[in-house]
Amino acid sequence: MTTNKQYSALQVGIVWQRLNGLLDETAHVFVRTSFSSVVRDNWDFAVCLMDSKGRLFAQSSRSIPSFIGSMPRTLKIMLKRFPKETLSPGDVMISNDAYHGTGHLNDVTMIRPVFRDGKLIAFLGSVFHSVDIGGAPSVNAKDSFEEGLTIPVSKILVKGNRNEDVIAFMTENLRSPEETFGDIGAQFSAYELGIKRLIKILDDENINDLDVLVEEILGRSELAMRNAISAVPDGIYSDDIMLDGFDEPLKIRCEVSIKGSDLSVDFSGTSEQINRPINSVLNYTIAYSAYAIKCAFDPNTPNNEGSFRPITITAPEGSILNPLRPAPVWARHLTGHYLPPVIFSALAKLIPDRIIADCGSPVWNVYFAGKLDDGQRFIKMFFMNGGHGARPHEDGPACLSFPSNIATVPLEQFENSVPILIMEKSLIPDSGGAGEFRGGQSQRLSFKIVSKDPVTMTIRHERVKYPPRGLLGGKAGSPGCDYLNGEIIPAKSRIELKNNDVVTFDTAGGGGIGSPENRSEEKIVQDLKSGAMTLETAERDYSFKQKEVL
Repeated sequence: MTTNKQYSALQVGIVWQRLNGLLDETAHVFVRTSFSSVVRDNWDFAVCLMDSKGRLFAQSSRSIPSFIGSMPRTLKIMLKRFPKETLSPGDVMISNDAYHGTGHLNDVTMIRPVFRDGKLIAFLGSVFHSVDIGGAPSVNAKDSFEEGLTIPVSKILVKGNRNEDVIAFMTENLRSPEETFGDIGAQFSAYELGIKRLIKILDDENINDLDVLVEEILGRSELAMRNAISAVPDGIYSDDIMLDGFDEPLKIRCEVSIKGSDLSVDFSGTSEQINRPINSVLNYTIAYSAYAIKCAFDPNTPNNEGSFRPITITAPEGSILNPLRPAPVWARHLTGHYLPPVIFSALAKLIPDRIIADCGSPVWNVYFAGKLDDGQRFIKMFFMNGGHGARPHEDGPACLSFPSNIATVPLEQFENSVPILIMEKSLIPDSGGAGEFRGGQSQRLSFKIVSKDPVTMTIRHERVKYPPRGLLGGKAGSPGCDYLNGEIIPAKSRIELKNNDVVTFDTAGGGGIGSPENRSEEKIVQDLKSGAMTLETAERDYSFKQKEVL
């Protein structure tokens, strides 16, 4: 058996790949057995492995960045309630506390301790988004108590047996408990497979002490990140970005400091927290800030805590990036998704070949709630992506989400599940910001209500007042806009819709990179032929002269 030794690079690489593979397999089991479209189609979840010290060292490849970034911190809180010596095989801890987890109540974190020969060796954890978490989440919520059920740190399974008290208080607070508990049960099944595969890998590779191997993995990842940071000049790089906000705009102030192999991000000067649900808890702020640094400096090393050891993230207490309880946080992505863009913009001149222009995010979504023909209630969420920002040497893709990697529900499946028809889904011409490399096109989606009963619609959209910015001479993408029966409506609102009402969403286009005068004529002609750009825009933004080829 292997004990307290240095592992070769080859062995570390082999085991590391196998561990990431087992988590992908675990994630697929969760997807195949899940009840909700949010898990099955949107992949709004994460599966992670942490060692006995709570250090994250492996993840499923399609995990949501904020989930993997926050899960180790959630585990630390859980272990204060249930110290390691009190845990048993078959236990599963659960919580959705927004301030200890991913930033809002809809994300449920569950973590199961892994035992081998009676010894706790690891933790297998997952987070999934539950559309319904009780209460009445609203864009007008004034505090977190209005936003739904908070599940305190509890055991939902005790030695493999259901904790009926926890299940009872959850059931009494959920409108669709069958769907939520269906997803929870799917995770239980996934855990069984994941643990079985983990033990087999350790046996196959003769690994007795997983923590020693994890330290090797974290150390190598840390070194890779430190080398990447050290390769750029020391200095302080800053940027501000404006958010639409509610009654008035909000600001995120970012200062990136590089000294040797250490990097810090300070958000001093950011707007104070507000009594509307867009505040980003510190866990969420740290997760998306660290993710941005990882993407820019060391994108190829698999994610783990070692990569983040050289990085320090701070935000003023009481700001929209580090609010104090009970500030409302339901729509925290409306703030947190701005963190990669503001960090990239600060670093644009330092590492222009590693950043992207602003995307049409924070990701757009809409909640529909109403009754089916049989009287059963439904709550359905639909995601819509804006255009991706231009890349250093390529145009931005159309309708691609970043920094969240959320997927979208197939239109036919959505229409089959609720009394709503999708009348239009189309790319919007001229929506991508001009540049040497153009921003990605946004999209238009129109929904027609065909329910005999009223349907309540909740939207919380950004990039309406302040469109996605271009970088390094590139132009901004188009702003977003929301319509009801052709009339503009507030981008953050809750509206009751009646039969035959049509709501339309124009998402925001991605920003461009580089001066438009450097864009090749070939690319302009291609855009004109594809319909991505009109002749008027080509003449205005690129001084294009019409030729017979068109």
